[in-house]
Amino acid sequence: MTRALVGTYVAGGGAGLVELARGEGAWQVGAAAPITNASFMLTSSRFGHHYAVDEVAGTVGVYSAAGGWALLAEVPSGGEAPCHLALSADEQYLAVAHYGSGSVALLTLDEKGLPAGHDVSAYAGNGPNRERQDSPHAHWVGFSSAGELIAVDLGADRIVVHAVDARGVLSPPRTLYAAPPSSGPRHLAFHPTLPLAYLVSELVPELTVLAPGADGFLAVHRQKLLDSAEASADALGGAIALSADARRLYVTTRGTDRLLSLALDHNGMPALLAPMPSGGASPRHLLPLGDQLLVAHEQDGTVAIFDLDEDRRPAGAPQLLSVPGAAFLAADRERE
Repeated sequence: MTRALVGTYVAGGGAGLVELARGEGAWQVGAAAPITNASFMLTSSRFGHHYAVDEVAGTVGVYSAAGGWALLAEVPSGGEAPCHLALSADEQYLAVAHYGSGSVALLTLDEKGLPAGHDVSAYAGNGPNRERQDSPHAHWVGFSSAGELIAVDLGADRIVVHAVDARGVLSPPRTLYAAPPSSGPRHLAFHPTLPLAYLVSELVPELTVLAPGADGFLAVHRQKLLDSAEASADALGGAIALSADARRLYVTTRGTDRLLSLALDHNGMPALLAPMPSGGASPRHLLPLGDQLLVAHEQDGTVAIFDLDEDRRPAGAPQLLSVPGAAFLAADRERE
């Protein structure tokens, strides 16, 4: 049986962390664990724990999926509106991006995988879009192969990097990439074998391919996600995900509610294939899972499930599940 998890917002009617299951037939909505406003969650391969943000309470919870999602620890996230998490390769550190306070936190994990201290780096700056960029808004975090902490700042149109010392202390941020003004960089996805990163921008819906340069990232390709007829102030970049074989890149746009597939050549360069409706309103998150692609729609509270054809493209009409407040998707491999 294939399983997935959906993090939901209470304000959107969310019941908690909702379980989905697919047997021999269609997907079904299962029970909801009392884990609220989980706009991002990840699972430790070393400890087996689940780490989830509560975006409203400003906390990070550590859960054991065995025994009914037992809460092992809950700590302040280190800022306001935590929205993204990343584990270092050795799982010694858990990084947190804060959209509200425009900061990142580095939580040190003990020998049991529980938080045992943290360091916080508060950003400064803004962007030209006065409604959305009045201050920094960290939206994504990840670790480089060298163990540095990378963060995407939507509010100040940049990607920054921090060195991490042996005490779990962050160096001051250094700019890796200065995005076009008002573009609002949102999320990154790294190619698994090539030295490339794919950046989806929110305020100007576009995809940028980044490659290493002398002092940071260089934009080697830029792809508009909408044509001129669809582009508007209400059109926003959304989610980004790579297929398991790295042959396809999936991106969503909100406002226009589009699901786009891009073919990646042997150099990792994308070519836009025909876009299609995402199956709902405001597609916020994507999850490629086996021979299917799941899309979480925040505005109308649905998860659309597309079959993927042999070319890894979404095909046909999706199955629609009602999951109010849907914000985030994750594979539940713990119980597959």
